[in-house]
Amino acid sequence: MGFAASALKNLKASAPRPRYAGHFEAFHGGVIARQAMSWISPYFALVLLALISAPEILAADYENGLAPPGAPPSAFPTPSRPVAGIVTDIWRDEESRDRASEAENVMNLLGVNSGFAVADIGAGSGYYTVRLARRVGPSGHVYAEDIVPDYLARLARRVASEGLGGSITIVRGEPHDPRLPAASVDLALLVHMYHEVAQPYGLLWNLRPALRPGGRVAVIDARKVTAQHGTPPDLLRCELAAVGYRQTAFYNLQENTYLAVFMPPSPPDGPVSPSAIKPCSPSRS
Repeated sequence: MGFAASALKNLKASAPRPRYAGHFEAFHGGVIARQAMSWISPYFALVLLALISAPEILAADYENGLAPPGAPPSAFPTPSRPVAGIVTDIWRDEESRDRASEAENVMNLLGVNSGFAVADIGAGSGYYTVRLARRVGPSGHVYAEDIVPDYLARLARRVASEGLGGSITIVRGEPHDPRLPAASVDLALLVHMYHEVAQPYGLLWNLRPALRPGGRVAVIDARKVTAQHGTPPDLLRCELAAVGYRQTAFYNLQENTYLAVFMPPSPPDGPVSPSAIKPCSPSRS
C-alpha cells in the first residue's frame, strides 16, 4: 500500500463520525453538505499533502542488480574460515566517527576527488555513501550496494532526505556478486563487512568487471578473527591474492582497524576461471 493510500485509510478509520453524517448520506447538497465538507476538508488537505510529498520521499529507490548475474556461488571454493553473521547496518555512531575524522581521513588516503565513481559495497546505513557523494560531487557517482532489503530501504529514504538522489544509485547485490555495471567504478570500498561475506572468492571475482582501468579495491576491517567481526590482514591478503589481486598500500587506522588497498589482476595474471582459485588455509583465519 502506498504512503498516501495508507494515510487515507488511517484517517478514515480513526476520524470521528461527522455529527450530520446520516443526513449527509441522505441528502447531497444544501447547508448540511456544506457543513460536512467544511469538516472533512482538513483531512483532504492532509491526504493531498501526502500525495504531493510522496514522490519526494520515494525518489531514491534501489535497483535489484545493475548487471547480469556473474559466476554462481557453486563455482567457487568454500572459504576455510568462519563467516560472521550480519547483525546491524551500523558499525558505530556517526558522531564519534566524525569526531575522529574517519571518513575524511580514509577518503584522503584513497585520493577520492571530484568526478570519482565509487562503489560502497555493503553500504549499510550509508555512513560512507553520503560522505563519498559529497566528496565526488555532481560530476562523480556513488553506487551504494547491499544485500539486505531493509537496509536498502532505509538508505533510500536517507539519500532522498539528504537530497543526494542524483549522485547515488542504490543497488541490491547478492552475497557472492555485487551486480554492478561493467567498468563503472574507480574504487570499490568495503567497510567493516568483509568478514560477513559468505563467498569472498565469488564476490571478488564478480567485482573485477566493474572496475575501470586503474581501479582499486579498498578494505577496512578490524584486526580480529572473522568469527569476532574482523579479518586478520594476512588472511585478507591471502584471499584477495587467490583471485589475483595484489596489495598496493596498507594503513593503520584508529581502534585497531586498518585500510588495505588492492589492484585487480591484469591478464594473464590471476586465475583463469573460478575453479582455478586455490582457497587459503584455515591457519590464516
